[in-house]
Amino acid sequence: MNAVHTFLFTVYPYLCLAVFFMGSLARFDRDQYTWKSDSSQLLRSGQLRWGSNLFHAGILFLFFGHLFGQLTPHAVYEIFVTAPQKQLLAVIAGGVAGGICFVGLSLLLHRRIFDPRIRLTSHRTDLAILVILWVQLLIGLATLPASFHHVADPQTMLRLAEYLQGIATFQPNPALVAGVEWHFQAHMLLGMTIFLLFPFSRLVHVWSGFGTVAYFFRPYQVVRARRLNVPAGQNQPHKSA
Repeated sequence: MNAVHTFLFTVYPYLCLAVFFMGSLARFDRDQYTWKSDSSQLLRSGQLRWGSNLFHAGILFLFFGHLFGQLTPHAVYEIFVTAPQKQLLAVIAGGVAGGICFVGLSLLLHRRIFDPRIRLTSHRTDLAILVILWVQLLIGLATLPASFHHVADPQTMLRLAEYLQGIATFQPNPALVAGVEWHFQAHMLLGMTIFLLFPFSRLVHVWSGFGTVAYFFRPYQVVRARRLNVPAGQNQPHKSA
């Protein structure tokens, strides 16, 4: 079990990240026509509107919350907020955003499974990635009671953050995750697996969403009138008799 634990929390994260980046690059280079979200809005838009808006609002908040909340060293934010206060803020804000995201994703999953036309036009990877995301959100929400219990003594949060920061700086320490509640470990491993599956699913369109930021920094498009050197009188309209 020690060898398995070491592999899962030392080698597996880098395997997932390597496939995430190299797979995304290879798909963009070789299969650009598949680089899309495969929207089914034309088949039925009502439930999609609510589900998509709730899901995207919640998932974006959760993504950036995890990104900055876990990868920011404790010494950076301790002058503004204590570790217990940060833990409480993460529980409240993450719980609200996770609930919104879970409702939206449940609507999208229900629509894709129980609408016959949408189910027939869906790829198996579409359903698979939605189910995986749904389970990931469910596990994340299941960690909230334990996270709230850790507010008074946020050592678990600090250990997990230190572990993830070690992954980012190529200094992984799987001992920091040992002994942590199983749902925290499952949440982290399934999150890594989502990065592993990312290039092979419709999630690749997320890259395009972040890429649109470059639109605000694009140079102006210069448009000039095209002038043709036409001999005088050649393009003059003919007078009718």
